[in-house]
Amino acid sequence: MKTIRTLIGVCLMAVMQVTNTFAQKIDEERMKRDIEVAENVLQTLIKQEVNQQRGFFGMDIKGSYLPGYGVTFKLPPDFAAPFVISIGEAETAFNWDRRDGYSYTVTTRDDGDDEDNQSDDESAYKLKNKTKEKKQLNADSVKSEYNQKLIKAAKDFIIDYGDFISQLGANEKIVVTNRGDHNRGWYLSNSKRTHLSVEGSKSDIQAFKQGKISREQALSKITVVNTESVNTKQPDLELLTSIINRLYSPDLSKTYFTENDIYYEVLKDYGVVYYMQVYSAYRNDRNRFSMPTVALNDVDQATRDKKITEVYPKFEQELKENILEYGRTIKSLKDDELVVFNVTLTKCKGCGIPSTLEVSVKSSVLKDFGAGKIEKGSALNKFSVKKGANQ
Repeated sequence: MKTIRTLIGVCLMAVMQVTNTFAQKIDEERMKRDIEVAENVLQTLIKQEVNQQRGFFGMDIKGSYLPGYGVTFKLPPDFAAPFVISIGEAETAFNWDRRDGYSYTVTTRDDGDDEDNQSDDESAYKLKNKTKEKKQLNADSVKSEYNQKLIKAAKDFIIDYGDFISQLGANEKIVVTNRGDHNRGWYLSNSKRTHLSVEGSKSDIQAFKQGKISREQALSKITVVNTESVNTKQPDLELLTSIINRLYSPDLSKTYFTENDIYYEVLKDYGVVYYMQVYSAYRNDRNRFSMPTVALNDVDQATRDKKITEVYPKFEQELKENILEYGRTIKSLKDDELVVFNVTLTKCKGCGIPSTLEVSVKSSVLKDFGAGKIEKGSALNKFSVKKGANQ
């Protein structure tokens, strides 16, 4: 009996210790300071990595902390710093423009070809074609080279300076990415984007600092995604867009609804990302609201917010179920590629629901479920869910 009481006491102490750990409040001022210092360190490391390039300007890096997940440092889409690089016979200046992507200024040196015997028109024609070919070659080469330097700087930052963010939990992460909020204006422009994500855990940083693992081992544990969007339209991906738009129309949905504005982005060797904005109500006169999906009309702000909070768990669960049920129509992805839904949630200040929701699953899971190889419950357990900061 005494042994049992002792065991119970030990268990209670362990539970209290875990509870106290989770109950500890983050010193927000200290966290803010740590993140701002880390932003500066990361910016400096990136600058040092590209110091052979002329004309580097500081990039705007923004860090944010999400309890239970960690700190995410967001870089500008692709790379926003102009620079110059010499390749072969052409010196090319690259500048990033938010509307048009890369712009080029190419100066081609005289390479000694026997152009004295050519007409001016013929020489100009050949030079024009030659320059055009070099533009694309230089653009691809520079982008690839810069991305590798960015990845190296991010990995060094995580391993060597990740402990600057002193309040991170052992299971929390540090992420450096150029994936920001989605922008439909970009989608309609049909331009390619580079997607980078470098992710390391606080526990691996601690193990390296304590000498439990080598630097090489710590670096090998960092997860890197380096891919780019592919300008392609696939019938199966288009079909899923149409289905989800219909399921979340105001007359069918029982939670939140869309306005037929779901779109997707194919990422090379990664999968497909669907972008989705959901709403909860239409605003009427006198700050009153109509909520078609829950059959409420002319309600006040408090009633709206309460209902939004109530239906959120159902929305999250049904979204996974709908992806599982209808995502099996996707045939164009490889088994290890992902189907991701990136959702911007209805605004509800002080409601405690996430501002964003990202749900992802491997294509193989959808295919196996469609073929009857796995049960629904098992398939749903293979989904990954990431939530943004609470509203």
